[in-house]
Amino acid sequence: MDTFLHYATEILILFFLIIVFVQSSIDKVFDWKGNLSWLKEHFAGTPLENLVPLLLSTLVLIEMASGILCAVGLYQILILGESSIALYGSILSCISLLMLMFGQRMAKDYEGAKTIAVYFMPAIFLVYILQK
Repeated sequence: MDTFLHYATEILILFFLIIVFVQSSIDKVFDWKGNLSWLKEHFAGTPLENLVPLLLSTLVLIEMASGILCAVGLYQILILGESSIALYGSILSCISLLMLMFGQRMAKDYEGAKTIAVYFMPAIFLVYILQK
């Protein structure tokens, strides 16, 4: 219980990032065709138009790695009191969100970009507090 209280902020944000990235990557895998179709339409007329399948594959791998690293980091904090893997997971989470932000800006989906900024705030805050 002391570990939870000492690392409450880190633990809660890690749970948040695990939910976000594991769910997102699983959704992309199980609804690959639907996501690919939507993204091809979303990026039509942009420089990313012909790269959508490659970019979606890359995003799935980065999101899944983010979620897994955050989960391992959560375990590491709770059991070992160490946070290095959590830091790696939070950094990769920020990179994932920056990739998404770049795509939304390229597609001129400014409302979507604003939504991603909301997810970026706790992720970058976690990077900050884990760097102590």
